[in-house]
Amino acid sequence: MVKILDFWAEWCGPCKFMEPIIEEIEKELGSKIQIEKINVDEKQDVAAKYQVMSIPTYIILKDDKEQERIIGATSKENFEKAIAKYE
Repeated sequence: MVKILDFWAEWCGPCKFMEPIIEEIEKELGSKIQIEKINVDEKQDVAAKYQVMSIPTYIILKDDKEQERIIGATSKENFEKAIAKYE
């Protein structure tokens, strides 16, 4: 299964822009992917572990190994293309 780590913060404008896109993707691909939202203000240790320097950052994992990283806001189409490579 593909797992996506979604690093975000309450105060982050691009994160708010991406939120409905992520929710749509989760509804459409819900059985194929798992999305874990990680608030960087609350879980700084996890952000440090993955060396997240800016948000939003999306890390695509397959078999718990990092496959790809999307940094910043992107289109739904680009996000889906990235996920499709690992399904």
